[in-house]
Amino acid sequence: MPKLTIEASVETWPIAGAFTISRGAKREAAVVVAQVSDGTTIGRGECVPYARYGETVPGVRDAILALAGKLVDRASLAGQLPPGAARNALDCALWDYEAKRTRVPAARLAGLAPLRPVVTAYTISLDTAEAMAAKAADAARAMPLLKLKLAGAGDAERLRLVRAACPGVRLIADANEAWTPELLPALMAVAAETRIELIEQPLPAGADAALAGPRSVPVCADESVHDRAGLDALAGRYDAVNIKLDKTGGLTEALALQQQARALGLKIMVGCMVSTSLAMAPALLVAQGADWVDLDGPLLLARDREPRLAYEGALVHPPMSTLWG
Repeated sequence: MPKLTIEASVETWPIAGAFTISRGAKREAAVVVAQVSDGTTIGRGECVPYARYGETVPGVRDAILALAGKLVDRASLAGQLPPGAARNALDCALWDYEAKRTRVPAARLAGLAPLRPVVTAYTISLDTAEAMAAKAADAARAMPLLKLKLAGAGDAERLRLVRAACPGVRLIADANEAWTPELLPALMAVAAETRIELIEQPLPAGADAALAGPRSVPVCADESVHDRAGLDALAGRYDAVNIKLDKTGGLTEALALQQQARALGLKIMVGCMVSTSLAMAPALLVAQGADWVDLDGPLLLARDREPRLAYEGALVHPPMSTLWG
């Protein structure tokens, strides 16, 4: 591979309304876009720095730019950057570059069959029980799978009112580490009562021993697992893993994590941060083999980049090569 120039830029994208989880609310998505080029062919990748993991937008941008002038390829990138947003943007840019340079789709480069459309969940932001029920009822007209953001206190009412408002829709829920061991038994019982298919990260990462033992609802690790190195710690506590490219450090590790998690008997969710279609496109390769897909980031924005992914309700189509891969 020729020596590539590396660039990184910061973009902000307005969110439609606000996106609220247990840690707070935001009204715009700040992303970092990495670009690699040989002077003729350009590859791009997008990431979302996340303060929960000690990342900042300037820090991620600078980490990418620090590799300018160095030999960079997908095989060596894991030794140059830790798992996280910066490595994700560069790894996805390198996949995009290779696909465009060789004129071979990224899916084929990864040894996958041609990509097919998948059904994504649609997120209902944290709010009062009444407000979430109203939003869920409205979304359920077009979205067969909803993801509820939870916060601990008040979640029993949230789950019951949403289920009453949407008796036929599939529901998953994400507590973003907001539950406590004391709340866990009662809230898990309500989750089972309201037919929740999956609970993401109910307890804080590193404090999830209370999850060991029988579970009335399957539990998915999010903050508790980033890449393959974290899989052993999940034994007996989790039934599934949420694979996000911003955690794994890109598509390369995400595909490897998916394979190893499957071998351990874990189910797979593919998730995202609130970001544009450029960030979603590589995740669609992992989504081909997932049990739950949560790639609704662009649907939560006031506008998306062009070209963009095509969404038909909950159905998200594979990217055109002009977008990525």
